[in-house]
Amino acid sequence: MSPVSSRAQKRQRRNHLLSVLIVVAISLGSFAAVFAAKWAPRLGLDLAGGLSVVYTAEGRHVTPADLNETVNILNLRVNGLGVSGATVNTTGKNQISVSIPGVTNAQQVLAEIGQTAQLYFRPVECFAYPQGVPKHSKVKVVIRGTEPIPPCTAASQLSAANLRVTPNSSVQGYSSNNVPPDTQYVAYPSTSVTLPNYEHSTVLLPGLAAAGSGGGGERYVLGPSEMTGHSISSATATQNQTGAWVVDYGLAGSAGSALWDTVAQQNFHAILGIELDGTVYSAPIIQPSQQSFSSFQGRGEISGNLTQGDAQSLAQAMNFGSLPVRLTTATSETVSATLGHSALVAGLGAGVAGLALVLLYVLLYYRALGLVVISGLGLTAALLWAIISSLGHTSFSPSFDLAGITGLIVSIGITVDSYIVYFERLKDETRSGRSIRTSVDRGFKSAWRTVWAADFVSLLAAIVLYLVAVGSVKGFAFFLGLSTIMDMGVTWFYTRPLVILLGRSERLTGQGAFGIARGLAVERPLVITPAGAGS
Repeated sequence: MSPVSSRAQKRQRRNHLLSVLIVVAISLGSFAAVFAAKWAPRLGLDLAGGLSVVYTAEGRHVTPADLNETVNILNLRVNGLGVSGATVNTTGKNQISVSIPGVTNAQQVLAEIGQTAQLYFRPVECFAYPQGVPKHSKVKVVIRGTEPIPPCTAASQLSAANLRVTPNSSVQGYSSNNVPPDTQYVAYPSTSVTLPNYEHSTVLLPGLAAAGSGGGGERYVLGPSEMTGHSISSATATQNQTGAWVVDYGLAGSAGSALWDTVAQQNFHAILGIELDGTVYSAPIIQPSQQSFSSFQGRGEISGNLTQGDAQSLAQAMNFGSLPVRLTTATSETVSATLGHSALVAGLGAGVAGLALVLLYVLLYYRALGLVVISGLGLTAALLWAIISSLGHTSFSPSFDLAGITGLIVSIGITVDSYIVYFERLKDETRSGRSIRTSVDRGFKSAWRTVWAADFVSLLAAIVLYLVAVGSVKGFAFFLGLSTIMDMGVTWFYTRPLVILLGRSERLTGQGAFGIARGLAVERPLVITPAGAGS
């Protein structure tokens, strides 16, 4: 063997060994990382239990566009609650199905996602104390139900004369008078969103902090709505150049931009309340650092003493504050995980037993090559666990339910087929008279075409199924496609180089009981000797 050929073989052997080690490091390292982080796959509704609800969209002229917009808004609401693995789909002509796994406070979640909330922009007329506060007040608390809200007193009105907003060169950019709350409203409860003609009425509402704490905190007296959330196209919580949290928002087209300019100009240097479903999320002053009003040009920014949570809550409200249709609950149930868990245990038990028999068979049939199958499936399983667990902590978060597990089990058969196709091709090569050393490389080149074609068909089917299917079938298609992609990668970067390395080892390719030659059924070559040579 020439020195050049020897160096080429050493370099090739080094590349194969490096490929195998990289795959092992990625698989085991990823598994160790998610194990250390205590991450696990987010289970679907049938395994983890949770909330299942079907809504009916009411109205004579509910269009498919209305339903699609409602589905998008409900998806945003569910994601905004911090849950993952939820599915929102249209079912039938005017129904929407929502499934949220792992929910413990089902009634609270149901109230938040299904509310037909409207986002309103209302002028703030004055501030008000919480009901029954302060304690030193001599006003007797009287529950007045839905009685009309009286006008604010002259001293507490948030008029331009009382506020006296003055732009200046301070860090805040302006100064203004501190107008005290109106004490008369201590006797009034907050206005209910069920009040007739609610949108066009003067209302008394709590702020976001007061609503979240169940009491306490300042309230607002707001005038009739001047704009709804339909005029807002998008809103994002972000930090400005000084590091302060703000909300950047965009208006919906020229009509939305023109309407906002009109509302903002009418409330210039005054306070405008942003209300969602009976809660004031923010009450900013319009352009306080400017001497005169100027158009927002389709975009604006809400700033002030906003925390990160305040900014995110406000952006969330502005993004999906209103549903285009009114929803009523058709069915609602809390699903137990008992049935799904029992099915999972039975299914996994059957799957593990079947897999064990398959692995035992390939180990006895292919001998040393059977270890390649076992190690390859182990590395694939470790990497799959890491990927699925990591995806459970993202906004994508595919639902890992019984259908998804079925997709993974089906993919095991596809993966084992890849090994068998390669090994059977090795048999054909050795039976034609070639050595194992030369057959491992040639055999893979012809086997790879078959493996690639089979995996491509499986992947194409998974993609088509994922695009056209809904619900749990999507999970089946996703995990089937993911496993198929991994099979192609492991076959090329792990199985191929490992078998080539094993095929060049004289000890492993020998005729021993566990050798590759025995697994490939390679016969000992006939030896012709002169008559009497052995005597």
